[in-house]
Amino acid sequence: MKRLILTRHAKSSWDDPMMPDHDRPLNERGKAAAADLGQWLASRDYIPGEVLCSDALRTRKTFSGIAPALPGTPVLELKPVLYHAGPDVMMAVLRHATADVVMMIGHNPGIAEFAQRLVAHPPATPDFQRYPTGATLVVDFDAPDWASVGFGSGVAADFVVPREIVA
Repeated sequence: MKRLILTRHAKSSWDDPMMPDHDRPLNERGKAAAADLGQWLASRDYIPGEVLCSDALRTRKTFSGIAPALPGTPVLELKPVLYHAGPDVMMAVLRHATADVVMMIGHNPGIAEFAQRLVAHPPATPDFQRYPTGATLVVDFDAPDWASVGFGSGVAADFVVPREIVA
């Protein structure tokens, strides 16, 4: 079995409208949400062995906020190609993963479409379609390796948005 933890970056800052999109940091709400996500993942034993992350600042900072709650240190791989990637690019990156449990951190709109295309039956929540900041899908695949994973073959094991964690 393979497990993917698919996370959209936490809430980013728009304080400086002249800042390049790639360099936007997390705002205070985003920092808190990333820490909450880390606690949520650890409490459910959703522990990645490998993290495939866009190289944008907000995705890296999302992982930095999540990581302290995780036991051990997963291998972090910054993937510039994941910056605003579509589902086909995300799948191509995933198919080269090596750990049994992989976390991927990316951006909308690509990550929302990727999540929708991965699962045979989506979670019954409107937030799944929107995939708001911090949204995290845990999806399981009955596959011997990541190269064997295809669209529509995943089973949604869990889904959360940060505001549900603290509610």
